[in-house]
Amino acid sequence: MRKVNYHCAISLDGYVACKDGSFDCFAMQGPHVSDFLATLGSYDVALMGRRTYEVGLKYGVTNPYPSMKTYVFSRTIRESPDANVTIVSADGPELVRKLKEQDGKDIWVVGAGDLATTLFAEGLVDEVTLKINPVLLGEGIPMISHLKAPVPLDLIGSKAYDNGVVLLSYRLGASSTKELRP
Repeated sequence: MRKVNYHCAISLDGYVACKDGSFDCFAMQGPHVSDFLATLGSYDVALMGRRTYEVGLKYGVTNPYPSMKTYVFSRTIRESPDANVTIVSADGPELVRKLKEQDGKDIWVVGAGDLATTLFAEGLVDEVTLKINPVLLGEGIPMISHLKAPVPLDLIGSKAYDNGVVLLSYRLGASSTKELRP
């Protein structure tokens, strides 16, 4: 079965972006970038929310990850501007369950705090990879919205870079999926 990995860049205080949705405050150069780009090869599906998708869309990027099948979860976007991007307006968790059962590489949850929160609540996230940037934002778009229960995590990897970026990888703790499922 494929794994779903919530793999995102965050500030030290837990935000995936500034209040306006920008993320240029994060380190955009250094060896962590090469490592991230290499990691993209382990995914063949990207899941993102509307707000994350619209960051690139406002610059004319209709398919941000051409090497992956991309699903955008939105109740307001009616039609996809790209044949390789599917808009999902209902039954998102059921789609993710089906994707996990298919053959292929792992599934990447991109940026979206609300989408990630829904997937955690449904017990669909298997791993969390955080690229923690050496910056405090004070406010912004949180990594997670509102969880109904704690999600225990087991550390499976870590790497510190000279520029202050720290990469942490976690597997959901053994009890977490039992506690979160309805």
